[in-house]
Amino acid sequence: MARQKGIIKLDGTIGDITFYKSKDGYLAREKGGIPADRIANDPAFQRTRENGAEFGRAGKAGKVLRNAIRALLQNASDSRMVSRLTTEMVRVIQEDVTNTRGLRNVIDGEAELLAGFEFNISGKLGTTLYAPFTATVDRAAGTLVANIPAFVPLNMVAAPGGTTHFKIVSAGAEVDFENESFVADSQATAILPWDANPTAVINLNNAVTANSTHPLFLMLGIEFYQQVNGQMYPLKNGAYNALAIADVDGN
Repeated sequence: MARQKGIIKLDGTIGDITFYKSKDGYLAREKGGIPADRIANDPAFQRTRENGAEFGRAGKAGKVLRNAIRALLQNASDSRMVSRLTTEMVRVIQEDVTNTRGLRNVIDGEAELLAGFEFNISGKLGTTLYAPFTATVDRAAGTLVANIPAFVPLNMVAAPGGTTHFKIVSAGAEVDFENESFVADSQATAILPWDANPTAVINLNNAVTANSTHPLFLMLGIEFYQQVNGQMYPLKNGAYNALAIADVDGN
């Protein structure tokens, strides 16, 4: 593809050239490519079909996980989060040593590779919340717990400009990738002042099905607020809110 330059930007098709606007600016590309029926049937494209099948499986897996924590993602995600998560799901699938290429899946892969995934590049948990925390997944009990000892917000939270308050959020998700279903629970603290006074101990306990056989995910995040005339407003529409996968038990 080529980048459009000049004062006049085009949008549409002229001959074999398509002009369009993307997140990267105004671009242009030439029509063409291999016919779909050849890719679907030609033995020379066997690897392409296998890669396509696994990529599609990764996309569906990412969607199920996103749906499980949709309420939190509405407040903490970036414009490329979906594609980034799909890329990580592909990595998970590629670790499947049970099935043949093209049939590999998340269930038999290494879901633990998703631990540490940041849903919002503009506000990473790892560079926002410096208070130490413990993430505990108890499959037998069906609990996913985030525990944070008392801390001083001004010292342990790198808040964006304009912040007056914040809250810590978490979610536990039991995800059945094969049937594209999930059980999820979310918890949050009250909205807390971002000041020099220590918080209480924070213990967020998320409940899913006890003794589940599906992968379990524990998410932890922080949301920022600005108080104006006694009212709390999400800071910059949540642009700097952080949310990450704190722990994974892929079973």
